[in-house]
Amino acid sequence: RPFQGFPCASWVETMSGDRPSKVAKTVASIEEIAKAWLEIDYVPQTKKLVQDLLDAGDKPALEKLLRNRLAFGTAGLRGAMGAGYSRMNPVTVWQCTQGIVAYLEKTMDSNKLKSDGIVIGYDHRDDANGIDSEMIARAAAAVCVHKGIKVYLYPTIVCTPLVPFCVKAKGCAAGMMVTASHNPKADNGYKMYGANGAQLCEPHDVAIAELILDNLQPWTDYATASTSVRSSPLCIDNLEEMKTAYFKEMTETLCFHAADNAKSDLKIVYTAMHGVGTPFTTKAFEMFGHKPLIMVPEQNTPDPTFPTVAYPNPEEGKGALELSFKAAKASGAPLVVANDPDADRLAVAELQEDGQWRMFSGNEIGMLLSHWLFTKAKDAGAAVDKLAVVASTVSSKMTRALAQKEGLRFEETLTGFKWICNKKADLQAEGYKVVVAFEESIGFCCGDLVNDKDGVCAAAVFAEMAVQVYGKGSTVAKHMTELYETYGHFISRQGYVIVPDPSMTVSIFERLRAGGKYPQQVGKYKVAQVRDLTIGYDTSTPDKTTSLPASTSSQHITFTFDNGCVANLRGSGTEPKLKYYVELHGSDKDKVTSELLDMVKTIVLECLEPEKNGLTWAGVE
Repeated sequence: RPFQGFPCASWVETMSGDRPSKVAKTVASIEEIAKAWLEIDYVPQTKKLVQDLLDAGDKPALEKLLRNRLAFGTAGLRGAMGAGYSRMNPVTVWQCTQGIVAYLEKTMDSNKLKSDGIVIGYDHRDDANGIDSEMIARAAAAVCVHKGIKVYLYPTIVCTPLVPFCVKAKGCAAGMMVTASHNPKADNGYKMYGANGAQLCEPHDVAIAELILDNLQPWTDYATASTSVRSSPLCIDNLEEMKTAYFKEMTETLCFHAADNAKSDLKIVYTAMHGVGTPFTTKAFEMFGHKPLIMVPEQNTPDPTFPTVAYPNPEEGKGALELSFKAAKASGAPLVVANDPDADRLAVAELQEDGQWRMFSGNEIGMLLSHWLFTKAKDAGAAVDKLAVVASTVSSKMTRALAQKEGLRFEETLTGFKWICNKKADLQAEGYKVVVAFEESIGFCCGDLVNDKDGVCAAAVFAEMAVQVYGKGSTVAKHMTELYETYGHFISRQGYVIVPDPSMTVSIFERLRAGGKYPQQVGKYKVAQVRDLTIGYDTSTPDKTTSLPASTSSQHITFTFDNGCVANLRGSGTEPKLKYYVELHGSDKDKVTSELLDMVKTIVLECLEPEKNGLTWAGVE
């Protein structure tokens, strides 16, 4: 689809033809590559590391750091911080930004680009090599300022949603966020937003990647430019303005029961998972009138070492929330909300009558938020047939059942918020109000506040819903049961196997394709339909092509079984994982759950063959 602020697909397809053909070059020696790196690297620690390896003649180490370039894709850049073109550092980011700016200059009026500007935010990550997110953000800003482009460079660490919000509020040409979200502590990332506030979507990444390679030489002295960039008149600090506008719009459009929130005695524990979320989610709760959050002191100050968790990802489940449960027990709180480190995701757990904690899945949270905001819109007099919900194809179909029963529009997209929120923008252009857009991996976009997932906003909205539920003498779990009984028991399990070698993921999917002879049965379960989103094949359509866009850059096959079970298998774009999403629905919860668990085991063991392929799988429960 044409992406607002960037060229349509036809431009991308003709772009390579308009460029001069490249002259074949001899492969440079690793020593030559290392010497070239030393000329442009200005971080003392990484520069010394490469110089020491060069002096020692350690070619294997230099090859690992310098031979291959960190690839730019629809997720931008993401990888380990460190020295070399294969790592996240100021050099790889200013090179990337030069390509992005060159792209914007080709596709926008120059004066408009300069006046609309670009917003840049960053989180708290750093590493032992002297690289941190703020340093990387300044390098990106220096590229823009050199070209005369106004930059809204935040003065301190921020939650990710403040970048797409600023794109919307100020009408920016683009936005960039330096963060690796919930990745391990060694990683960092560089995420890009277009002029519609949504993440970069295919095929624009291909054009940018080409322009990055055409603009590898520095446009200016970035050692000096990145140090002095904040003093430039083109570099603007609008953080307080954006925070004020963000929380004001959030409250005006998504808070419906401030008085009830203030009177409620519901206690809620909060963890930021060592990330940036605490001041933002705290402020959101204050604006909604909620009682102050009960903090997890060990986890609510930004700490890039993430000392109390193996993985800084609340999606990992109860293990990541042990300290939250401890704080809840001490305070008598029945509810825990958690953000991931850049605060664009939300996890929720509730204490049950048997003393155990129930983690709500991303699908359940998505359904709870969708039903809540649909009800609020309907109560306010909105035309139901002009309301919509958007979800990724691997997410639960329970919100589709909600839409079918209540008269909303439901749209499904490829996996990832780059697809979800560009579809949301399409629907808005058609006059629809999208109440919720979500994906099962605990990412939720409530209303029109931002065009990306937002864990800060989702936490405040979820808490308001919980206040109403508890005020009626119920619990969130009981309310979820009522929704199951109304719209069907959609039982799902998501998980993954660890695949250290990306080529193994391709091999597994090629075995399933078997040259077009896909499995007709998995264990005792007969396959009714096959959809392969990698090659665009779908047995359920008359012409055998998929309605969703195919993408050869990722592996994704969907099996629909005779019993209605839908199983999605796909390779992760940001982690060494092969993920599965399996869902079955029916009227008898226990029967559906039992059959689903058996199907998950069968599908993983027969389709992915973890033991044969040497993959790590934690099992399913």
